[in-house]
Amino acid sequence: MPDLTSAARSLGQAIDDADSRQVNEAAREFTEKLTFATADEILAMLRDVLTEDWTALPPWARNLAYRPACLQRPDDPQLLREAAADLLSFGPDWDTFAHDLNRRAAELGVRPLT
Repeated sequence: MPDLTSAARSLGQAIDDADSRQVNEAAREFTEKLTFATADEILAMLRDVLTEDWTALPPWARNLAYRPACLQRPDDPQLLREAAADLLSFGPDWDTFAHDLNRRAAELGVRPLT
């Protein structure tokens, strides 16, 4: 069974090919792999795939990928900012969520060390 990065590439390719059967299978496989991936695996996949082709993953897949990574690392301001920047790249629908992530990241950034 392919890893998360391979599943993401397959999803992008299936969407490009516009074969609904392939898209359904690729989306299922991507979602399954993403569900059990660690934050490190998710971020590695996003960086690999998006470095190759920034439009390779549709916004829903990117949003879906950043969500579990942020849930696994709720105190990581760099990750929160990265997720916010990605949300802001795709129009106003997610701007409120992006601003909330940036606010949380800013709060974490000024938190004193204990």
